[in-house]
Amino acid sequence: MSGHDAYRKFTGKAEFEKAVNSLLGLVEGIAIDGKINDREVDLLQAWLDDHRINSGRHPFNELFPVVEKAVADGVLTEDECANILWLCKRLTSSEYFNAATADMQRLHALIAGIAADEEISVDELIGLSVWLQEHEHLKKCWPYDEIESLVTSVLADKKVDPDEHKMLMSFFGEFVSILDNKTIVNPAFLEDSNIVGLCAVRPDIAFADAVFCLTGKSSEYTCDEFKELITSLGGKAVSGISKKVNYLVVGADGNPCSAYACYGRKIEKAVELRRAGHQLVIVHESAFHDAVLDQQSTEFARS
Repeated sequence: MSGHDAYRKFTGKAEFEKAVNSLLGLVEGIAIDGKINDREVDLLQAWLDDHRINSGRHPFNELFPVVEKAVADGVLTEDECANILWLCKRLTSSEYFNAATADMQRLHALIAGIAADEEISVDELIGLSVWLQEHEHLKKCWPYDEIESLVTSVLADKKVDPDEHKMLMSFFGEFVSILDNKTIVNPAFLEDSNIVGLCAVRPDIAFADAVFCLTGKSSEYTCDEFKELITSLGGKAVSGISKKVNYLVVGADGNPCSAYACYGRKIEKAVELRRAGHQLVIVHESAFHDAVLDQQSTEFARS
């Protein structure tokens, strides 16, 4: 332990930004020639070792799992580089590290508190609307825009009818899990002025000739196992999101420490593609498992 290590737990934004900027430079330098060797991977491991004292503190606890997973096999792929760079830039952006981080976490807990008794009243929505107006700096950060749109829509007639209440509970209820340090399993987002679930409900998944991509950590498969499974069912597994991808599978083991409770770069790109009109289905891992079992049962019955 160096002479400064004992004091690192007291450092804040300055040290974090320096640490992340050094990681950004390392990854960009390693990837600049499109080739990665053992010594370069060792540099990333050295970065992890140097900052491990902070690995349990937010927001290092979001960054560490991504870097550790990337270097675990001694190889840094193009997609792993892109994931690290995306997260670094998000974590150091002005929308993240200033008061927006704390306020977004407050918003998550606020809507969890509203939904806790499973009764959402007009008075609660009015109070939430006032809070949102006072925190407009959160605009464009999920789920602020979705919540604002939903609250405005419901309050238009100054009452909460049964269908609206069901819709509110479906959205707000997801955030109750945050208080138990669990990951949101079906986050919602705004699409064509409607609140919709990020992951398809009971999706019809066809494996033959379809292209699949996995994001996040699977509760069942390694990346290689996922690829082998998709191939065995007649599909193709890829590491990155593009217009060619038919299904994005969201791993069940998310990171409950995430300030925005999001799944990362691939989800962001998939949502952008969907909004642009591309037929890309986002599937939660639990629904994917069901589809795999159905496909395997069908193939067994035919044999």
